Formats: sequence, C-alpha cells, structure tokens
Amino acid sequence: MPRHTETRILPYTPEQLFDLVADVGRYQEFLPWVAATRIRENSETGMVADLVVGFKALKETFTSKVHKTRPHEIDIDYVEGPLKFLHNSWKFRPVSEGTEMDFCVDFAFKNRIFEALAGQMFDRALRRMIGAFEERAAELYAPESGSGSSSPSAKSAA
Repeated sequence: MPRHTETRILPYTPEQLFDLVADVGRYQEFLPWVAATRIRENSETGMVADLVVGFKALKETFTSKVHKTRPHEIDIDYVEGPLKFLHNSWKFRPVSEGTEMDFCVDFAFKNRIFEALAGQMFDRALRRMIGAFEERAAELYAPESGSGSSSPSAKSAA
C-alpha cells in the first residue's frame, strides 16, 4: 500500500497551482502515463473524472471524485477502477517565496501483480509525476525574461 507525502515551495501563487492541478482535462498533455481524460461532471467545488493511465501494454481506466476548495485545497477520492482505494490531496499555502504545496497520495491496487510493480517503481514514478507538474507550472507561469529560476526546495517522506 504505497503512501507518499511531499512538501515543495514553488515560486507561484496558490491560485496558479490550484488551477494547474484542477485542470484534469489537460493532464494527458503533460503527465507521464496519462493517455486520456474525460470529465463527467465539473463545478466550482467538485468534479468527477475518468483517467486512462498506461505503461507499455498495460492500460487501466479509473474514475475519481475531486473536491475543490479554491485556492487552498484539492482532495481526490477513488470511485472505480483497478484500485482498492485511492486518496490524494493537494494543499496550497502562500509563503514569502511563493506557495508551499503539500502533496499526499495513498492507494492500493486490487491486483497483487500491479501492487508489486507499483511498489518497485512507485518512488521514481511519483517523482516523475511531481516533476511534470513543476515543469508545467514553469511553462504556464514563469516570467518570460530571466534565465535561472530558483530551484524549488523539497522535503519528502515516503
């Protein structure tokens, strides 16, 4: 049952990061392994979305319910698919350097083979996913001028 929490300080506003994470319909544009998305319902405070996630020949669809509290928090709960459960949360707090972003994910697969594979690749895959969000934020929100953006600080507890 992989569980991961991570805190990052990023040079963007809570609203910008909230909008990035809440824009599930664009995940396939920048997140590794997300092949497609379908938004079933969407409002200011909630969403139901399907994601098709795949790696090589393996593809699975899962449905999640997203609870949005703009601009402070996004909570994702699993509805159906190949998992026993999934809970994912993003919290955004303004700090002098930009925004402190807390990320937490906790899940388990129904299938023991997927669970074993996830256990072997979980840390690397998660870091790649978080890196993809950071790169997308830089593409969307970083100032056009300037060469070196300050590298985000991170602390992690797996």
